[in-house]
Amino acid sequence: MIGGSRIRLKGWQQAAVALGSAVGALLDPRRADLIAALGETTGKPAFERVLERMKKSPEGRAILLEQPRVISANVGHAWDLPPNTFGAAYAKFMGSRNFSPDDRPPVRFMETDELAYVAMRAREVHDFWHTLFDLPTNLIGESALKVIEFEQMYLPMCLLSVIGGTARFNEKQRNLFFQHYFPWAVRAGAQSTDLMCIYYERHFHEDLEDVRRKWGIIPAPAVPKQT
Repeated sequence: MIGGSRIRLKGWQQAAVALGSAVGALLDPRRADLIAALGETTGKPAFERVLERMKKSPEGRAILLEQPRVISANVGHAWDLPPNTFGAAYAKFMGSRNFSPDDRPPVRFMETDELAYVAMRAREVHDFWHTLFDLPTNLIGESALKVIEFEQMYLPMCLLSVIGGTARFNEKQRNLFFQHYFPWAVRAGAQSTDLMCIYYERHFHEDLEDVRRKWGIIPAPAVPKQT
């Protein structure tokens, strides 16, 4: 079971939910439920492509077969791993922000169980990507990660989130994002391996820098000092 009960929408209903979610998310980017609804109602073709890629990958097929969930009961052991490991870095990222892996909203608008799981998986690995790319969770960091997610999955929601996020920047933030973060994110998203085909939980015990090299991940560069 992926989450709450799913809702089947007709075409006009899907468009209405997408539009309402987009407007609501732009007004309040903290509404994870609206962002999730926007991703689902506009992202079916993208999730179908991700699903096909996962079926062609050994780790992707294992994920689809076992359908692991990124919830406290399954990832809690990361907090006990050595500090150099990917799992420990993830635990530090979550703990330092008082985040819980159990807080993701359920999938509601996907038509099939497979697509519902892919959408849920994309949602739940978000914090793994924050950890691997060493991105903060402020508006600039989230916008940069959405660029990478768009490069990886071509979800319209990611592009809309970047547009909405950058519209809220002040001039200093906008210059920093487009001069520093945006070029790096485009390059990082294109260079890394297919991130939806990684069974992250099986790599918790590995060295963080080793997995970054193995998956072609370029961490976010240091912000240039003001002169």
